[in-house]
Amino acid sequence: MYSVSEIFNMTHSEEAVNLLFTLLYIFFSLCLIAPPTEFVSAGITIQNVLSNFLGSEDMNFIYYHIKRTSATVFVHSLFPLGYYVCLGMFSPQLQLFYPWDLNAKWKLFLAICLILPLVAAGLIYYWSRRKWDNHPIARQLHYLGNGDSWRAVASSINIEFRRFDKFMSGVKGRQVVVTDSWVMKVSTYFVYVAHQNDIHLTLAATEEHSISYESMTSVQYLNMVVQSINQNVKPFTIRLNSLEYKDLKDKLSSPIVNARNIEADTCIGCMQKNADIKLVKLCDNMEQGDCSQCYCRPMWCLECMGKWFASRQDQTQPETWLGGKSPCPTCRAKFCVLDVCKIAD
Repeated sequence: MYSVSEIFNMTHSEEAVNLLFTLLYIFFSLCLIAPPTEFVSAGITIQNVLSNFLGSEDMNFIYYHIKRTSATVFVHSLFPLGYYVCLGMFSPQLQLFYPWDLNAKWKLFLAICLILPLVAAGLIYYWSRRKWDNHPIARQLHYLGNGDSWRAVASSINIEFRRFDKFMSGVKGRQVVVTDSWVMKVSTYFVYVAHQNDIHLTLAATEEHSISYESMTSVQYLNMVVQSINQNVKPFTIRLNSLEYKDLKDKLSSPIVNARNIEADTCIGCMQKNADIKLVKLCDNMEQGDCSQCYCRPMWCLECMGKWFASRQDQTQPETWLGGKSPCPTCRAKFCVLDVCKIAD
């Protein structure tokens, strides 16, 4: 590894250029493996590029992800070879396109670059035999069939996924999906599936972030472990925004065990209702003066926030309350009634 000063001192050397190219290639590869929101919005994802091959997720959810995971394995296996070819074009002085003149390290790396796609192609061919019977997702569904074929289970999942009332959270390729009968987690190389009647859900941990890169406000994430009584189904963890917790519970047929007494955004004022108020600066500064943006996550219900706001006004002049201001009970950022937003259920 190189320190910052060493990289700075090598700015005009060939080694520094190659190092910079390597870092940029690794960054771009990671963005393709786990695409950030910006890449997803721009359509720079494997599923978008290969959309004609993958078909429709809405119509054939299981077959779509069988193809997606297979294509993802193959595309990712090409990354080392892509690096080798691009580096050879970017730095011709390395003479990477003359393998007989390479040293032992480059020859070994080239061999790995060539072997990985061949292994991936062989693995995908094995998965695809007998119409994808050998794919890991198909084998998992076989254990969930209770005597039925995995295709019957896939058909049931496909039908329920087409319904508009399913619960979904996350971006494509990294989603949590809950239908009437199934709980599923979509990941890069696999789709975890469990039947609602066979699972125990446990609220395992919570994550607090002062600033979310998506909304630029504070956010709370919940981690829940899905454990199936079917021993052939491996447990998995789902992660979602605490604001979606109520919607998830409404879709589940079994309760969520909160053995650690983790708080999932209940109102800190009354501890009874859900925290359903967010302070968002919507007023016009010219009219409302010194209101400022609040970055707190939702922690208060409408009734408690109303009581707090009223308590900060001139009690002798109630007719002026609607034009008044109050500091946020958490961070003290000033707000007016126009800034109080109700979170949709």
